[in-house]
Amino acid sequence: MKKIASFTVNHDVLQKGMYISRIDGDVVTYDIRMKIPNGGEYLSMKAAHTIEHLFATYARNSRYGDKIIYVGPMGCKTGFYLLVREAVSPAQAIALVQESMAFIAAYEGEIPGNTRKECGNYLYHDLQGAKEIAADMSATLAAWTVEDLQYKE
Repeated sequence: MKKIASFTVNHDVLQKGMYISRIDGDVVTYDIRMKIPNGGEYLSMKAAHTIEHLFATYARNSRYGDKIIYVGPMGCKTGFYLLVREAVSPAQAIALVQESMAFIAAYEGEIPGNTRKECGNYLYHDLQGAKEIAADMSATLAAWTVEDLQYKE
């Protein structure tokens, strides 16, 4: 079988940040890397679940809401994928992720979609952990530019 695009990225040099993973037609997949791959420290799944609820809610309620296709965690527990329509420019995507991380880092209150009726594992959350990860990503992405979106070899 043909190797998929994400398996061609050199994870030995990949750092925390935001990258364009792939472009398929008018859909751009962003790699929001929150932990260094194979670095021994990974996202807690409870915190990742909370980030998923907050990140997806924020992004889908943003000015780009109708262009958001998917927000979700990576199976390797090192980050998230954000899929958007190409109508969202790379600079706008960076700003959206920066805003989303700031929103999560400062979030207080009930987690959106966090009832038994709305979520398949509604008790499995860690708001404090999510806030710490988002604050760290806010610092990482503070000066991120469109040029930084390219993977390094």
